[in-house]
Order: sequence, then structure tokens, then C-alpha cells
Amino acid sequence: MEKAESQLAAIQRQVMWNRLIAVVEEQAQVMIRTAFSTTVREAGDLSAGVFDLQGRMMAQAVTGTPGHVNAMSESVGHFLAKFPADTMRPGDHFITNDPWLGTGHLHDFTVVTPAFHRGRMIGLLANTAHVIDVGGLGMGPDGRSVFEEGMYIPIVRCFSEGKANETFFDILRAGTRLPVELEGDVYSLCACNDAGARRLTQMLEEFDLDGLETLATFIFDSSRRATEAAIATIPPGIYASTICSDGYDEPITLAAEMHVGATEIAVDFSGTSGLSTRGINVPASYCRAYACFGIKVVVAPEIPNNWASLAPFRMMIPEGCILNAPRPYPVAVRHVTGQLLPDLMMGCLYQAVPDQVAAEGSSCLWNPPLRGGGGVSGRGGDKRRVLPDFEVITFNSGGTGARRGFDGLDATAFPSGVRTMPVEATENVAPVVIWRKELRPHSGGPGRTRGGLGQIMEIAGQDDLEFACNALFDRIANPPRGRDGGGAGAAGYVGLVSGKTLRTKGFQIIPDGERLLLLMPGGGGFGDPATRAAEAVAHDVRAGVVSAEDARDIYKVVLDAKGGVDPEHTAKARQQGETRI
Repeated sequence: MEKAESQLAAIQRQVMWNRLIAVVEEQAQVMIRTAFSTTVREAGDLSAGVFDLQGRMMAQAVTGTPGHVNAMSESVGHFLAKFPADTMRPGDHFITNDPWLGTGHLHDFTVVTPAFHRGRMIGLLANTAHVIDVGGLGMGPDGRSVFEEGMYIPIVRCFSEGKANETFFDILRAGTRLPVELEGDVYSLCACNDAGARRLTQMLEEFDLDGLETLATFIFDSSRRATEAAIATIPPGIYASTICSDGYDEPITLAAEMHVGATEIAVDFSGTSGLSTRGINVPASYCRAYACFGIKVVVAPEIPNNWASLAPFRMMIPEGCILNAPRPYPVAVRHVTGQLLPDLMMGCLYQAVPDQVAAEGSSCLWNPPLRGGGGVSGRGGDKRRVLPDFEVITFNSGGTGARRGFDGLDATAFPSGVRTMPVEATENVAPVVIWRKELRPHSGGPGRTRGGLGQIMEIAGQDDLEFACNALFDRIANPPRGRDGGGAGAAGYVGLVSGKTLRTKGFQIIPDGERLLLLMPGGGGFGDPATRAAEAVAHDVRAGVVSAEDARDIYKVVLDAKGGVDPEHTAKARQQGETRI
């Protein structure tokens, strides 16, 4: 009888855990429905979660990015350090965009809200969202300190017992090029936490619970045991890898030495390049966020993300390296560097569990901040026609790396997980025309399984008028590498349609009559291309994904006049000569 009751209690706790995930997913969806920023509304660049009274993440929304979720898991503790739980009241909302207390750069706002039930505080709801503009130089790598990059908001109350802090909102509106949108986004963040808090109290009433303590213990114990059991399946040892980034003025190297033990995995980033004078530096919390994610998707992908499931992964990040930027180093585009970390982690894990990793992918988002108007080049005072003032960011992605048994995904954001923004959404809020947005042929790295395709984009101002791009691109000098004999994906390219090559990072003007041309990288291939199924190669050629020449020279597949496989000549080609990549 006692055993049956214990099993029933465990089932009930599992049901409540699933319900908790549904609560925070509704929290995230409220933000998406009410957000002003297209980055949130269209791309889903956000996170949402529920935390216990110690600031430990119990559950996260399915919608969200690892850089926000995993970094935010550290943030709530900073809020509690400044505003202890016993000082919080119903209707309070707290906010910051401090890169070292939040999620890594000033464009991410984190809001924390206490939840109350039956007269006492039971936990906290938190969320993070990327906003379009916080003043300063804008979202780009050109700043030489964080103070040039925009408004720096410490942890403050933005609402006190339901009443707006008007001094805070006055400062907020004065410090941005988009005051209506930014204020609206802050209200959206608070509203989404309020929705989560209401659903949380409804859930506790339904299950007749006074608090979250028992459920938190169950979640943390179950998650920790499951993660440690998953780690135990990885061959113990020390595995090292490096990956290169284009950097700003010079290339940078990210290095990792992974120590896999019986119940934990530790990563030492010694050997990584030093700090940059530009905004490609990464705060340590963002480094931990994406490094943990890169390990977890290989080792324990099915275990829900929370404080306990992340605890067995430890990061040793040396001071003075680009992955541990101190205040006030510039960090505006920390994602360009930080989103390479999952590929770096997989480079280590490939040596231990080669069947469970992917080849390198485009990794870093290609999300050009675009700006226009009289202030862009100082021409607002002359008689030349210029675009109306605007500021917009459009999110786009190259291809992902191939997996051992599957081709890479085309134009898909990994590891960030954000959605590619529709052309119409960008054109609806800014005076730009996206003349071309299509898959990039022949960009996937060759292999037994092929890398995903990148994209081609052509962007112009309305009526071909001048605008600016704050370039923050990578994987141009260092294209995504293949694994196990697979070839690299195509390198990226940034230029003008007329043929001029642009710098890969930094603020640049797209002159009247010109269009910005972006060629996004393809993912790396996995395995020897000469072992790819011949029919799959023929299908790729017919689809325009692979050229007939590459089919013959790299994949060793000869096609007949109708585009089908010529079995005799293909067999002979695969018996002779080595693949040329």
C-alpha cells in the first residue's frame, strides 16, 4: 500500500512538473503576443522561467534561446542580492540590462517578478528579451567600452506594488531612438511575468499546495540524478579542441580542454585569445550559457533545463581572455563569439562520442542592424532626399552542420534557436526593401551527409536611398569545418551588389543606388562524400543544391543525360581516385 501511494505521489509530482513547464511557456507566449520589438514578436529572441525563493531555475519555457535562458539562470540571484525576498511586494517588478548581471549585452532586458500565493511569496518569474535600441552606438562592434554602447540600467524597481516608476520610464524614453517601442517592450515583459504568476497560483490552488518547495526538491533531485547518469555514459578522459573566429581587427582562437568525469564535466578555456578592444568580448555568464548548452545537447538532450541539470557542468574561464570580459569592456555583439562555443564543445565531444555530435555550422546569427535617416551620414541638412529615421534588426541564419545520419538544416539558427524573420515583417516597420532572400546553392559542405545551405540576401533602402549597416558577421575567413572526412561549408561574404567587398564588422554606409549583399555560410559535411548515397547526390543536383561538377569530382557520382545516376560510370569513379574537396 505504501509503495503504491509513493508511486502515485511521484506521478502527481511529474504531472505538476509538466504543468509548470506549460505555465512558463504561456508566460513566453504572452510576451510574443504583446511585444513591440520584431526581434521578440517575429524571431522569438527571448526566454522565460520560474525560480524558487533561492533564485534557482525550476523550469524554462520551450520558446527561448540558450544565451538568454542559461545566462538568466544566474541573473535572479543578483536580483535577490540587491532586493531580498522579504522586501518584495505583490505588483513589484525589477529590471536590468547590466551585461554582467543579465545576459551579456545592453540590448537584453531582464525582468524579475515575485509570485505570491495565500499571502506569502512562493517564487519568482523571470524573463529576458532583446530590444531594438538602447541608444549609444547601437548594436554593433565598434564601441571601445560598454558606456559607448548604450544605456546601462542597474537592477531597479520599474513597478512598485503595481505603480510605474515614472522616473525610470522618463530616463528610459530619453535614452533611446525608439521611445514608444522600448517602453512598450518593458510593459510587455512585466505583463508576461504577471500572466505566469497568475497561472502559477492557479496551479497551486488546483493541486492544493501552499508553495513550491516540495516540487522544487523533486525537480532538482530528479534532474541531477538523470544528468549524472547521462554523463556516466560518456567515456571518461580529457578532450581538447580549438575553433577560430574572424575577430574584429585580427583573428581570435577559442580553446577548450574538456575533463569528463564520472558525474561531472569540467571545461578549461586556457589558451583562448585575449580581450578585444571592440565589442566582440563575452561576459563569463554568456560563455557558461552556450558552453553548457553545447555539452547538454550531446550528453543529456532530453533532460529539462533547470538549475540542477546545469549544475554538473563547470567552466574554468581564465581572467583576461575574450570569454571572461570584465567591466567596462565592450560586449554589444558577444553572440558573434559566444555562439561558436557549442561547436567548440562538440569538437571535444567528437573524440568521445563521434556519433552524437554534428559538424560545425554557421553558428553565429547574421542579424544586421540597419539604420537610416538624416543622421546616418550628416546629410539631413542638405537638399538631398533621405530616408525617414529608422532603426531595425533582421534575424537570419546560415546552414547547420550535418549529423552522422542526417543532412544539416538549411537556413536554421543553431545554437540560438531563434526564428528567421519574414521579409514582410521587416519591410512593414522600416523603409527598406529586401529584393532577394533565398537558399544559397552549393553552400552545404560535402559529406556522406551534407551540410545545410546558407542564404542569399539583397537589401536596399526604399527608392534605393542610402542607409547604414552595422556589420557583425563571422565565418567568412573561417568557414564551418566538416567532421570525419566531410568538407567545409561555404564561407560567408559581405559586400555590395556592384561587387565591392565590405568589412565583416563595423558601421558602414550603403550608398544611394546600391544594395547590401549577404552570402551566409553553409554547414560542414559529415563523413566521406564518396560514400553518400548516389541517388541522394542525383537528387541534390536536380534540386540545384549541388553542381553536376561537384557531384562528379567530389561525390564521385556520374549522372546520365536525364539527371539520373549512371551506375556503371559511378561505380568506376568511386573505385578510382580520391575525393577532392
